[in-house]
Parts: sequence; C-alpha cells; structure tokens
Amino acid sequence: MDYVKIEERIKELIEQINFHNYRYYVLDDPEISDYEYDLLMKELISLEDEYPQYKYPDSPTQKVGGEILEGFNEVIHSTPKLSLGNVFDEGDIKNFDNRIKRLLGTTDVEYVVELKIDGLTVILNYENGSFIRGATRGNGIKGEDITSNLKTVKTIPLRLNEAADVEVRGEVYISKENFFALNARREETEEAVFANPRNAAAGSLRQLDSSITAKRPLNIIVFSMENIDYDRFHTHIEAMNYLKEIGLKTSPYLILCKSWNEVWEQCQIWADKRGELPFEIDGLVIKVNDFRQREILGSTVKAPRWSVAYKFPPEKKKTELLDIEVQVGRTGVLTPAAVLEPVRIAGSLVSRATLHNEDYIREKDIRIGDRVVLQKAGDIIPEVVEVVLDERTGTEKIFEMPKYCPVCGADAIRPEGESATRCTNNSCPAQLRRALFHFVSRDAMNIDGLGPQIISMLLDNNFISDAGDLYLLKDRREELVNIERMGEKSVNNLLNSIENSKANSLDRLIFALGIRMIGQRASKLLSEAFENIDEIMGATYEELISVNEIGEKMAKSIVTFFKEERNTALVEKFRNLGVNMKSERKAIEINENFLGKTFVLTGTLTDFKRDRAKEIIEGFGGKVTGSVSKKTDYVLAGEEAGSKLQKANELGIQVIDEETFKNWIERR
Repeated sequence: MDYVKIEERIKELIEQINFHNYRYYVLDDPEISDYEYDLLMKELISLEDEYPQYKYPDSPTQKVGGEILEGFNEVIHSTPKLSLGNVFDEGDIKNFDNRIKRLLGTTDVEYVVELKIDGLTVILNYENGSFIRGATRGNGIKGEDITSNLKTVKTIPLRLNEAADVEVRGEVYISKENFFALNARREETEEAVFANPRNAAAGSLRQLDSSITAKRPLNIIVFSMENIDYDRFHTHIEAMNYLKEIGLKTSPYLILCKSWNEVWEQCQIWADKRGELPFEIDGLVIKVNDFRQREILGSTVKAPRWSVAYKFPPEKKKTELLDIEVQVGRTGVLTPAAVLEPVRIAGSLVSRATLHNEDYIREKDIRIGDRVVLQKAGDIIPEVVEVVLDERTGTEKIFEMPKYCPVCGADAIRPEGESATRCTNNSCPAQLRRALFHFVSRDAMNIDGLGPQIISMLLDNNFISDAGDLYLLKDRREELVNIERMGEKSVNNLLNSIENSKANSLDRLIFALGIRMIGQRASKLLSEAFENIDEIMGATYEELISVNEIGEKMAKSIVTFFKEERNTALVEKFRNLGVNMKSERKAIEINENFLGKTFVLTGTLTDFKRDRAKEIIEGFGGKVTGSVSKKTDYVLAGEEAGSKLQKANELGIQVIDEETFKNWIERR
C-alpha cells in the first residue's frame, strides 16, 4: 500500500472541497453541481475512515459535530470586545459626525455603513490558516469556548486560503426561511418555539452536544478584523476585502459614505428595504473607515468612539381585527388566530396573527371588530401589540373560547393549571392530519414523497385512517397509480420509501409517535435506556425519571400516552406490519477499568479508530466527553496529542497510552 499517495489524495480532496465551499458559501458562485460535490466528500470520508491517521482536524468532514461537553471553558479575549453606542435619528447621526471631526481636527472623514445582523457575536481565531478557537463575546473581557459548535457551521472555514494568523469578529445567524422551518418542526414536537432568529442562533451555539448544533441551519457574516496590521491595511474596506479573499464570508453590503448626510440616506433606504433581506437586521453599523483615524479616536471603557449602531424604530401599523378563528393542532390544542384587514409591515403583507391562547386575549382585552396595533416580533412573527381603545364604537364582540372542537364537535376542555384548551377527541381529523405530517417528517420516520398534499389526498380518499395504514398502501398500488398527478414512478418511489422506513431505529419511531414533550433528544435517550418499545410502554413513572435528562413532566406524558388504548393499538399495528421495535443498544459488559469512568480521547490512535475506542469505552460502562475537566478520570492520548494532553497534565489527570488501553480491555 502506497501510503504517500493515499495521504496526497486526501490532501488534494481537502483542498478541492475547501475551494468549492469557498465558491459556494462565500462567493455564492459554485463551479460544480451538488452531485459532484457529494462525490468528492464521499471519497474523502471513505479514505479517512480507512486511514484515520490522515484525518486532519481541519478536514471539511469534521463539520458533522459529535462532541458532548460538560460545560464551556472560559476564554479571555486578547483585546476587550466592546459593544456599540446607539443612535436613533438624523440629529444623533449629525452629532456623531460633529464629534468625530472635532476630535480628529479634520473634516476629511469617510464612513462605512454595514447591516447590523441580529444574531450572536463570536470571535474566531486562526493560526497559520487553521481555525483553532471560537468563542462568544460574553461580557467583552471573557467569553465561552464554543469551538466544537462553530466548527459545524458550514460558512466558517476550518482552513483559510492563506496561512494567516487572524482574529475576526462575526455574527452567527439563522435566515428567516430557515427560522420558520425550524420553529415548525419544534411545534410539531411541542417543543418551545424560538421567539426570533437571534434566540434560535444563540440557543444553537450553546448546545453542549455539537451534533445538535450541526443540524441547525447556522450561517455567519464576519464584520471585523480584530488584530489589524496597520502597515498592510489602511481602511476597513481593505481589510474586509482581504478577509473575503482568504475564505471568510463577509457582508455583501459595505457602503462607503463621504458625509453624514449620505449615512442618514442609507439609514432611510435600509429602513424600507430590510424586509426584503433573507436575514433579520435590527439596524445599521456606522464606522470610521480609516484605521489611523480610529487609533486617534480610541475608545471609552464601554464603546469605541469611532463607531455607533443606528437602531431602526419598530414598525407598527394599525388595522382592523375582522375575526378570531380557532385552529386545532396535532395534540388537540385549540389556538386562536386573528384574522386581520391586510396591512403591509416590515416588508410583507400580513392578514393573520397568532393570539397564543385565551389568557393572552383576556390580558390585552382583544375583541372582534377592534382596531389593533400590529407589529412583527423581531421583525418576523406578526403579533397584536395592543388595542386602540379610543377607537372603539361599542359594536365590538368579546371572544369566548369554544366549548366544542371546531373540527369534530367534541368537548373542548382547559385542564387545570394549563393555558391551553384541548379537543378531547383522540380521533379528531385535525389532530390526525397534523400527526401524520409529523410521523412522516424528516426527523421522524423520514418518508420521502409524503408531503402535506399527498397525505391530505390519502385522507380525503379514505386510503388511510392512521399512520399504520401507510404500511398497507402497497396492497392498493394500482388504485394509487390511477389517482391524478400520482403516476407509476411516483407511487413506486413512495411505496419503497414507506417500506424502507420499517427498518428505522427505535428512537425515530418513538419521536414519530408524537408523545407530548418528547423530542428527538428524549427519544434517543429512551431508546438507549430500554431494550424495546414494550419496555418503554410498560415503564413506570419512577423508572422513566431515573433515565438521565427525562424530567417529571416528560415521564408523566409518556405514562399518559401509553395508557390510551388507541396508542398501544397503533404500536401493535406497527409491530404486525414489520416496523422495527427494538433498540440498537448493546448490553454493557462489566470492566472495572471503565465502569463509571469519564474518558477524553486525544491525538491519533494507531490500532483503533476514534469511534471504535469510544464504542469500547461506552460498551464497558464508561463515558467519553470532548473536553478535559476536573471531572475527567482518564485521558487516552495517541500520537500528536495537543492541548487536551497539556491540560490533563496541568490538572494532574491520569494519562494512558494505547498499549495500556489494550491491556485494560483484556482485563475484564
């Protein structure tokens, strides 16, 4: 075997993939198709799996996540990361300009105006072109080390196009489109939805399990070079152009302004255009362009004197609340929604807004026929802010939550201690339809070709009455082919996808069942704690709360779910139709060297792949974490071990080599 050629090919693939990532994510100008890109990545993954000694830390395959941290380490920033002062109107901007010119003693000042993306500020450090650390801004002096999570963000390169030592500041965000999709998935699982894209981005980056972060559609725009070489760069725009050249994604909108009047003009332009952007902004950042002038201006203890943030005033519009409609969700929750006289706000036409629940309507005294003030929460979600009381005419109607489900007519009740009103009919068509949408979704049973339209068609034509009937559709193939817009090829693909889903892991089935408060993470934990679905169905409340991370409310929800005959009957239907009911977990062998111990793996192991070593440790009752702390029992160090080995030595944690590891395995 020619290992030199293998290593060269791996390096060549890394270089090619990094180049195409740069073209796609930074320049928005891809040179190859997604299929061709996937082939390159597939080859690299295959070679790295076979020759793990050549799996480099900056390989693009390392963006899948997987490290689970016990907590974030503290990072002391190289320089204070100050926040910005705010300006709100034309007069404020003029005063800012006057102050700058007075302090500099010149009227020759240029400003750069940038979009102020509403996300989470992070600091990225590169050494010799390699991404070595990423941290939150924190309090400006120290932040949290979130390197593992930032490595999963596709627009953050692990290696730059130049062997540069740079520190940059950027904003991690989630686009509006991806934010809506993320919240829709969380609503389906009855997880708390994010209030706005900023919260979604921040919550994603503060996950202790980086594999969760990797699933979130995060993006970044770098807006500042922190360690400026004043001999090489003279202006902010020069520095930003350089950062883009070496592979970092910078703002597509850098507007050079020669006067404060031009700055104010941009503020007005973007106040109107912000709704057209794919991401959320809450203002603009105004910066002195010249670095030498910035040095002269300096900073206060709180903020730089050479930059301010212009904050947009929240856009509010009055409109008429024509009616209040009630929608029924997957778990039977009745949610009131305002039907509005259409009004344009923050770039879009709004005709509906959520009213959350009965308490929200009572607190704001919202009535049908009211004139109301509308705004978008975080410029995204339409909400009724207040009622215009002095415009009431006396004809407005007080809204009452229905006593019966508006879809099926069953009793609607509000359980004591809850804010939600629920339909009591488990067979309510509205619940069934939404439950099926969830069952086939990507994170649940992942059945391709079963979108909302197809599911509605199957329900309306009496092909299915529950999720189990999906697995009986193969017996009605000819009927499906004859339905308009289906076709033989579509039906074959659909039936194959349904059949393949039978082999899904148990955690997918648990998640697909739609148990209240049981999301993907909890489903995974349950599948690891129990051997099969029968053990979960028969588990007591006490047994369930003993499972790590399963809380009291979650345990009660599981017990309640499986007490309902229709739910256990559905599980039996799945079983009879061949759906997998067993966990993939392996029984733990007792080995005192590993049982209850916490390990950290570092460096390159010669006889084990990293995943295999982790599997062995966990199989013997141990745990593997991604960072060294006082709670770590052992560090397994291979060749070229780095900072984790150093930290283990500093903390006095026992370090073992691969030979010791193999001896421990044999001493069971």
